[in-house]
Amino acid sequence: MTGDVSALASGGCHIFSGCGFPAPGLQDFEWKPFFTIGSFGFTKPMLLAILAALVVIVFFWVAFRSPKLVPRGMQNIGEVAILGVRDQILRPSLGRRGDSYLPFLVSLFFFIYIMNVMELIPVFQFPVTSRIGFVWPMVFIVYFLYLFLGVKNQGAWGYLKNMIPPGVPAPIYIILVPVELLRFFIFQPFTLGVRLFGNMFAGHLLLTIATWYLLSLSVGLIYAAGSFALAIFVFLLETLVTLLQAFIFTTLTATYIASSLEASH
Repeated sequence: MTGDVSALASGGCHIFSGCGFPAPGLQDFEWKPFFTIGSFGFTKPMLLAILAALVVIVFFWVAFRSPKLVPRGMQNIGEVAILGVRDQILRPSLGRRGDSYLPFLVSLFFFIYIMNVMELIPVFQFPVTSRIGFVWPMVFIVYFLYLFLGVKNQGAWGYLKNMIPPGVPAPIYIILVPVELLRFFIFQPFTLGVRLFGNMFAGHLLLTIATWYLLSLSVGLIYAAGSFALAIFVFLLETLVTLLQAFIFTTLTATYIASSLEASH
């Protein structure tokens, strides 16, 4: 999906030529800066992340800047979007008491989704979340909220104590305590970020491969037809994955908030 892959394909670098297939790799996720300020370079993924945030902000501002009792137009679409997050993500984990967290979860879900779906939009053609540096800040925000609410609602000692299952024989705590602490503070945030990053990273590689063969028309009719079918299949698969990964990340965030509010979760 990058310019280098397109250039190689259009230049006749195909499976029957001397140069062979340009295997995708980390080079497909590197972008030359549009401009630099000292050591800071402003790249395409940064621009796409800003655009994703603006899309979310502008959409909901336009939808609800003058709400009507009977919604229509953008307000109707905005209400459907909010109700979808509320009924499918927030309410199953938090119930009605969690409605105060709805703005945060709606913003998180659609911000991640727009960054993901950039992969499928011509010209943009890159999922921002396939760069791990854009995922970790969201994980940090979620986990800071998770820990803050836990300490606020259960107290620092109560929150730590409730991480360990009660009623376990004393000798088992020697193993259980470090395992549970690692799970809460290392494994959970790590898997939360890597799951989103890994799926979008792999999906972009698949689309890169499919697009390269599709652009390499000199590979012959059979390979061209196969590449077209592969490109369509991967595109449809990624259409689902972009939505699913935003859903999973936001759902896990809702369950973390729920576990912070009450130890019984």
